[in-house]
Amino acid sequence: MSKRLYVGNISYSATADELRAHFANAGGVDAVDRLTERRTGRNRGFCFIEMESPQAAQNAVDQLNGIAFQERNLRVTLARPNDE
Repeated sequence: MSKRLYVGNISYSATADELRAHFANAGGVDAVDRLTERRTGRNRGFCFIEMESPQAAQNAVDQLNGIAFQERNLRVTLARPNDE
């Protein structure tokens, strides 16, 4: 099972530290990879979060998918491997 999450529908103003703190309630967070547009540097509205374990990742999906964060309902799923 993957410990990497896809998180969609995040606020454009959300910081990596805010996302880390929000997801820490589900388990330890190893990394937040917040993607930005190359031309503008603006947040693209989604990110990938690496949790400390597969169980922490599943907890995050169960607890946080569809939950409001900064006035937007997050879409939290286990990330697909790069080879898919």
